[in-house]
Amino acid sequence: MRLYIVDAFTSEAFAGNSAGVVLLDSPGDADWMQSVAAELKHAETAFVEVGDEGPKSLRWFTPETEVDLCGHATLATTHVLGGEQVFTTRSGELRCRAEDGWVSMDFPSDPPRESDDDLSSILPGVSFEYVGRSHQNLFAVVDKASVVRSLEPDLAALRAHWTGRLMVTAPGDVDGIDFVTRFFAPGVGVDEDPVTGSAHCVLAPYWAARLGREKLVGEQASARGGIVRMNLDGDRVLLSGQAVTVVSGELHV
Repeated sequence: MRLYIVDAFTSEAFAGNSAGVVLLDSPGDADWMQSVAAELKHAETAFVEVGDEGPKSLRWFTPETEVDLCGHATLATTHVLGGEQVFTTRSGELRCRAEDGWVSMDFPSDPPRESDDDLSSILPGVSFEYVGRSHQNLFAVVDKASVVRSLEPDLAALRAHWTGRLMVTAPGDVDGIDFVTRFFAPGVGVDEDPVTGSAHCVLAPYWAARLGREKLVGEQASARGGIVRMNLDGDRVLLSGQAVTVVSGELHV
């Protein structure tokens, strides 16, 4: 089985978000895929069946669990396969294309809805303009990008709260960047995700409504950092980013 390590949402190696990509000739056993993901220790490892024509089955695993949707590992998979791809996933059919050094992904929009979640134990001393929930994530807005960049959440408190996954966002503070975000997910074994494609399915509809336009550029302000381009189209979000393959080899077990 071919194995790749790809840095996604970046044009430079050792930045963005790294993902494992495993090419399968036939369906994989879920326990085995989870063991591989735990061994690789990337935020996500993608497993894609490439033996048949037509849509390809795609699944994503963190070191601890299978997830319903992952943007950066889908980008990494499309980068490895090239061309136009159609994947069948737990989040429905996803259409992606690799072209001219960029990968675009057609994902479902997941607009947040306001909630009464108390985040004071997770981020003590932080004031929020808005707190909400998406399908599986807590969502919070603060007034300044500098607040986002300096966050130090209580990860144990977050892990115990709902799904244990939280994104915090604020208006951008750099030319060409509409908003900045950080994403913490100890509930699925990822203390801080470097760049989270699926989170931008939540961010895009919120910021499009707030800024009054459908084309956006977001920065995920983690230590590795990454840039995500978005185009909101009704109930879909077209996400775009670059990627770099840093390792290719074979999986022997």
